[in-house]
Amino acid sequence: MAFETIRYEVNDGIATVTMNRPEKLNAFNGAMVDELFQVVEEVYERDEIRVLILTGAGRAFSSGADYEWFNFEEWGPVIRTRARRLTHRLFDDLEYLEKPVIAAINGTCAGGGLELALSCDLRIAAGSARLGFPEVNAGIIPGSGGCSRLFHVVGIGRAKELILMGELISAERAETFGLVNLVVPPDALMPKAREMAETLIRKGPLAIGLAKHVINAALGVDPATGRVLERLGSSLLIGSDDAREGAQAFREKRPPRFQGR
Repeated sequence: MAFETIRYEVNDGIATVTMNRPEKLNAFNGAMVDELFQVVEEVYERDEIRVLILTGAGRAFSSGADYEWFNFEEWGPVIRTRARRLTHRLFDDLEYLEKPVIAAINGTCAGGGLELALSCDLRIAAGSARLGFPEVNAGIIPGSGGCSRLFHVVGIGRAKELILMGELISAERAETFGLVNLVVPPDALMPKAREMAETLIRKGPLAIGLAKHVINAALGVDPATGRVLERLGSSLLIGSDDAREGAQAFREKRPPRFQGR
């Protein structure tokens, strides 16, 4: 597929998307959102793709939504309809994709860019990266998952600090918050992301997908309901070919050969 705002490649079961508007700090507009939708759909459809990595070109992961995408004269209706609806759908699709998604945060990750990263399963950051929600400095709030996803990751106190103060923090501090899983030197970012992806490929794909669903669903329910979801998920997997293969491989002391069935 030919794209204007992203670069996309697939190698050895790993799809890598590089947001490619470096002159705009990879701010996303309608074209980029549409192209990311196309990629997510392809990753969903192609069984041989097992992991998706998202990163950015240049000195930013993404600075969020491009203000030129909006007409400020129609700001309210646009947010309620096309612009926010589309970004919400995209981030939700990433969150519920039954394959692991890694955000390789190479630089500035702010506003909607951080909301995009929050919709990924794992976040690794270059030591030079800075992350945060500066929206209050412009008189607005994070409106595509920042307010609703962030506190699940860092807790309500840290979430309020990040959103109300409107400051960007270092990658190292973000790691202490639990906002990123790992911080590495800039030149080690993509090799580490690929190493993590290769580790994930060796796991059971059905189990990975169902674990994501159960974790996401359990966020909004009471503990007892969460355990019901776990039991249902387990019962679905136990009769699969992959579960039988995993048990057989364990007994034979060999790596399992999962088929996603």
